[in-house]
Amino acid sequence: MSLVVYGAAVALTLSAVVLFRRPPRPVHNPLTVSTCVAILLGALVFCCSAPATLAAVNELTGIPNFGAPLTYGMLSAYSCSLLILLINWRGGARERVRRLIRDCVLAYGALIVAIVVLFALADARAERLTDLDTYYANTPFMREMIVLYLLGHTAAMAAMCAVCRKWGREVTGLLGAGLRLILIGALLDLVGFQVAKYTAVVARWTGHDLDFLSTSVAPPMAALGALVCSAGFVLPRLLPAAVAHWCGLRDYWRLGPLWSRVAFVSTAPKPPVSWWQLPLERLHWREVAIHDALLALAPYFDERVRQAALSAALGDGRSPHEARVAAEAAMLAAAAHRAAAREAPLTDPSTYRLHATEVSGAAGLVELAQALTRTPPWGTAREGTVRAFQD
Repeated sequence: MSLVVYGAAVALTLSAVVLFRRPPRPVHNPLTVSTCVAILLGALVFCCSAPATLAAVNELTGIPNFGAPLTYGMLSAYSCSLLILLINWRGGARERVRRLIRDCVLAYGALIVAIVVLFALADARAERLTDLDTYYANTPFMREMIVLYLLGHTAAMAAMCAVCRKWGREVTGLLGAGLRLILIGALLDLVGFQVAKYTAVVARWTGHDLDFLSTSVAPPMAALGALVCSAGFVLPRLLPAAVAHWCGLRDYWRLGPLWSRVAFVSTAPKPPVSWWQLPLERLHWREVAIHDALLALAPYFDERVRQAALSAALGDGRSPHEARVAAEAAMLAAAAHRAAAREAPLTDPSTYRLHATEVSGAAGLVELAQALTRTPPWGTAREGTVRAFQD
């Protein structure tokens, strides 16, 4: 049991960390903050509800079952955070948003106080780590506490289902997919966790024993529902960035052949090396460093080499654009060879502007890098290229 809820807590925490790390300056975005708070509170709920945590809390406080109001209070705070997240997601007039958030905080704050007061009034001296809800289902004050926390959580999940169902008809794309995931997660929580809990408690009221619903069915269903819900909140905000970083990582590696040819002349300052550095940040630095190297190699650009390579590429049946990039790659390879050999710059270097410097982004540099992979080392091609130009 502890492994299941701890696993859910770790997964939720990681999703919040990744979302909060996403630039730029997410701390100023109420939607990002409320999403992270909701996910982290969900992680805390699972962490607090693990039998191992409950036993540790009870032992530290010296109060049997003190972990119960702690967990139920955290669950109520999590329910409140979900409603606040929905309010921020919907948006609207700032004053209206603040009023709704204040009402949610007051309502669930009162619920948390009631949970603590009812626990203090109850007689719950027998420690129960996995079946407290059913064991104390008929105990005065504990009974009311259990019903109250369940009703508070049900209200939040029911509101979430209603809102997601309504918005799901109005939006498409990633936001629509996220709303459907949230709806599925909320339904899993309602049916798998809450209905199981209600059924087990009511069974105790009527003299029956369906405790397995509360102890074996509800916890994993709650974990699954929370994970699906969190995926729905995170998906519309992270997937575009994840796709961009994946493309950035691909372009970063595809620029490798170009970077290996010109790195020795680049003077661009290197950023601090960090495993946490995002792919787009790495790609941006590599682009800057390559452009710096191309500028340093410009005095070695030989127009004769480019013209000879261009004629050869057109003669091989390549399109004008492909021939242009191939010719630029040959000229760049020759320039890098001369610079590496410490030869003097040309007295009349080419003023030709590379295609990669005319377009924004990494696409032009990637084309040049791929053309370089098909360009033989300058030492083996130099004689034939010069003769082709002379002929």
